[in-house]
Amino acid sequence: MDLLLLWDIDGTLLSSGGAGMRALQAAFQKEFVPNGLLDDIEFGGRTDRWIMRRIFEKFGLEASEANFVRLTEAYLHNLPAAMASGPAHVLPGVRDLLMQASERPRVAQGLLTGNIKRGAAVKLGFHGLWETFHFGAFGDDSELRNELGPHALRRARERHGYEFPPGKVWIIGDTPHDIACARVIGANSLAVATGGHTAEVLARSEPTALLPDLSQPDAFWQALTQG
Repeated sequence: MDLLLLWDIDGTLLSSGGAGMRALQAAFQKEFVPNGLLDDIEFGGRTDRWIMRRIFEKFGLEASEANFVRLTEAYLHNLPAAMASGPAHVLPGVRDLLMQASERPRVAQGLLTGNIKRGAAVKLGFHGLWETFHFGAFGDDSELRNELGPHALRRARERHGYEFPPGKVWIIGDTPHDIACARVIGANSLAVATGGHTAEVLARSEPTALLPDLSQPDAFWQALTQG
């Protein structure tokens, strides 16, 4: 195998138009604090469970497993309607790149996302992209994004019967957290300025490669081969 591509979802593959935050906000207000606002909680590049823990801390609620389950189930219940309410969309160039990657026999691709797996399935499934990915690492695997890499590598090995060396692994994301996650496992990072961080901010974290977006397939593949 030549390359293993591990994709982030929100801000990288698609823009959910704030659907995840709206679904979580509604879930929290219904289940816990009717007027509780989550505007000051950091979402970008974090895992769902990390976000939920910060919410519980903010409102002085017990971070018990029962409360995590309660909030998670309410969130997942709300998410499909939140996605349908717009303006969720696949980011420019993404469909073409995913198709090109799937047609290259020596390229494997999976997910590395802070979304819990069921949430990732809803978001990607809404756009017909869920079936593109056969493995990945999710927010279910660890509350800390930097601990997701080994899970993704293990599942890639199980799927393809090949131990991907770090130099052949690319984590593709839109936040400094994605870059840090790649560094932990010695992988390459491709940062794209399609989420909440500018190219200038992403450059400070020193990704292996940096693109303004994914709209130019040639630039994408060139970045990966020269990284």
